[in-house]
Amino acid sequence: MNPDQTTWFAETFDALVANVCRAVLGTEHTVRLAVTAMLAEGHLLLEDAPGTGKTSLAKAIAATVQGSHQRIQFTPDLLPSDVTGVTIYDQGTGKFDFHRGPVFTSVLLADEINRASPKTQSALLEVMEEGQITVDGVTHPVGRPFMVIATQNPIEQAGTYRLPEAQLDRFLMKTSLGYPDRASTVEILAGAKDRTTGLLPKITTKAVGEMADLATSVHIDPSVLDYVARLTEATREDSQTALGASMRGGLALVRCAKVWAASQGRAFVLPDDVKGLAVPVLAHRLVLDTEAEFAGVTAVHVVERIAAAVRPPAQRVA
Repeated sequence: MNPDQTTWFAETFDALVANVCRAVLGTEHTVRLAVTAMLAEGHLLLEDAPGTGKTSLAKAIAATVQGSHQRIQFTPDLLPSDVTGVTIYDQGTGKFDFHRGPVFTSVLLADEINRASPKTQSALLEVMEEGQITVDGVTHPVGRPFMVIATQNPIEQAGTYRLPEAQLDRFLMKTSLGYPDRASTVEILAGAKDRTTGLLPKITTKAVGEMADLATSVHIDPSVLDYVARLTEATREDSQTALGASMRGGLALVRCAKVWAASQGRAFVLPDDVKGLAVPVLAHRLVLDTEAEFAGVTAVHVVERIAAAVRPPAQRVA
């Protein structure tokens, strides 16, 4: 990235975040993570209580990049074809026509994803990893950008299916919106309307792809890559984890760090970029030891402890 491109990326990133924050007040850090996930061409898992603005976030991101938005309410009776689409025989033409499902969109909100059966959840695995779906042996690309924002309700667990590790690993980040601060709450109550209505786009979907391509060219020093490797290895060797972060987790951390660095107006990644993103990128990929879970340990605590213990590089690797 040359200086002009770096400046344009940082200014555009801030404009995207500011626009989304007009609809989702008091959650700037989470919005920055969501935009980072989109520009890293990944997916976001939100674990939050009902009514915290998860749907508004998805709609605001789609409106900001002049993209489309679809919402699927995951329920136990939802079928894979309700997600991906289905091939139907047309008697008039004598041919099979493919009727697209809601995954053919820019931003897909998978609401309460853990309420659908594992079979339906698995319908998202191919499209989340490869940006395409295969129905009756025919492959259909979903286009670019494509981002899944999935939600889980941490309160009501009755009638839910735990997301398998393979699917959790395909989410680039996991975070939560939480409740806004007092001032933002008062402003929301004063408006008492859908704040995404009338939200004007800041860039086009084509520009999103250009930003994503630019982010891949951000420089990351071998010493920082070694730092990422040591962090992920530490999650596997920790006594409180039964399963640590995979190679996909390490790659995800690198992708996010590149976007985060570019959003700060830099063409290179700092160790602080990696350390600051370790929890949202790695924590949901860990499987804790049974004794640690019984003791009340969480994956977030484990990653925070590891990030504090693993020393960042003090100098570049020659």
